[in-house]
Amino acid sequence: MEEINRIDTSNTTVFTNVDSVTQTYSGGKRLCGKTFSKQRNISEYRCQICRKIFSSENEVITHREIHNKEKRYYCEVCGKNFVSNKKLTIHKRIHTGEKPYHCKICGKSFSVNSNLIVHKRIHSGKKPYHCEICGKSFIQNSHLVVHKSIHTGEKPYYCEICGKSFASNSNVRKHIRLHTGEKSFQCEICGKSFIENYPLVLHKRSHTGEKPFHCEICGKSFIENYHLLIHKRNHTGENPFYCEICGKSFAHNSGLVIHKRSHTGEKPFHCEICGKSFSVNSSLVVHKRRHTGEKPYCCEVCSKSFITHTLLKTHQQIHTGKNMFHCEICGKTFLHNANFIRHKIIHSGEKPYHCETCGKSFIQNSDLTKHKRTHTGEKPFHCEICLKSFAVKSNLVVHKAIHSGEKPFHCEICAKSFSDNSTLKRHKNIHTKKKPFE
Repeated sequence: MEEINRIDTSNTTVFTNVDSVTQTYSGGKRLCGKTFSKQRNISEYRCQICRKIFSSENEVITHREIHNKEKRYYCEVCGKNFVSNKKLTIHKRIHTGEKPYHCKICGKSFSVNSNLIVHKRIHSGKKPYHCEICGKSFIQNSHLVVHKSIHTGEKPYYCEICGKSFASNSNVRKHIRLHTGEKSFQCEICGKSFIENYPLVLHKRSHTGEKPFHCEICGKSFIENYHLLIHKRNHTGENPFYCEICGKSFAHNSGLVIHKRSHTGEKPFHCEICGKSFSVNSSLVVHKRRHTGEKPYCCEVCSKSFITHTLLKTHQQIHTGKNMFHCEICGKTFLHNANFIRHKIIHSGEKPYHCETCGKSFIQNSDLTKHKRTHTGEKPFHCEICLKSFAVKSNLVVHKAIHSGEKPFHCEICAKSFSDNSTLKRHKNIHTKKKPFE
């Protein structure tokens, strides 16, 4: 039939009467040994109009009636057509923002009553959909369907572009937008577009400042519930994600994934300009700003701009004087407590870091690390142009200026430029007539 495509299943997983699905808990207990008495093929029929997948030809024929119905109801805003006036009314709420269904407990509003019904289960704790394999319960049936694929390993929905498989059709639709570049959810305030509606909802809160999820222990608020759940682990001390290599534990899985890269050396995020690689995407984003010169975080007081929001917050303390650390001995002020602690050691004369080879002591551990290289001969910083190596990173930075010809350090008296700050300091002695070792 012209509207039905049978999908090639030669490379798909098929369960037969000799197969069994087994999983174990961490304690080694058998979770499931269910056997299938007859061959069960993964869904293999697709609607050519909407690309939805079905397990039989009859299901596709029944489904196609939806497309055959006349869509007489027209949205004058976006031009989309609908089978019934009811569906059009619901659709229009996307444009108007109308949410007529309200939760009496928390005040949250919804555009569709079915979403309100599901939401109420968060308050009641009701989870009516149960997995018969492991007993886990869910608020929505769709969540149960996706969950079951964990036990069966079944991923019947696949991307026709790259072949990647998914447990749910909605995940396929989201994934395909990565290929097409379609971003149909747009912020009316700044114009930024998103692949899905939920990221748009979160983004809008950056404009409104809304943080609807509150910690009942410390009162801190969050943009999304997931961040609140992670935050609560700071109070409970719960770290449920463990590294099997070193035993270190983390409050959330993303932290574990990033940590594991310290063992594997994996750096999957690459700068296309200089080729430098990073273990975390956020580090790559910040790094790229060094090439582009972008400094998106601006101080409202003095207009100075910064690469990261953290640097801006630190800088703002100069204006407010808030959270500054003052040395009672010399009056010097510091933005960071770590720097203040290091400074106090200067007055005490304490040098707690000792070299076990020669006995020399240092104020900071970083200085000891550099010193140890004089014994080992280690030079971990390499010039990618001439392959020369250095024991200290700052020496590599100075060396690179030889290749680039860059001289970023300028004398304010005669305007002469230098490749490093130490040479500039020596040069200034010419103007002051000061001898360098007086």
